Amino acid sequence: MTADTRIEDWDHYSAALRERGKEFTALHPELIKGFGALSRGAATTKHLDAKTREFIALAVAVTTKCQGCIDAHARKAKAAGATKEEIAEALGVAVALNAGAALTYSFHVMDALDGTGQG
Repeated sequence: MTADTRIEDWDHYSAALRERGKEFTALHPELIKGFGALSRGAATTKHLDAKTREFIALAVAVTTKCQGCIDAHARKAKAAGATKEEIAEALGVAVALNAGAALTYSFHVMDALDGTGQG
């Protein structure tokens, strides 16, 4: 990883993110209120336990490259009792899906080439 993408101090990053969140909340409180309601709604499930939800959240955080999401959901996964081994397996699914998506979109490139008379 490069210095630009690697977070050396996750606790400092998390604290700075919370401060930015407070600033943004003051600027657009209704948006944050709606986001909070959405998050609470997603966390209120009948069939998935907290650990499973955090596996899903971490996989999505990785695929969307959301460092704040990684920070928050790594902490929540740990609090829910997830082990590094379990998290690694969940992230393996994210890696495989990203590879599958790249493969599928490669087919679209071939289709585009055929459709433009390049094939």
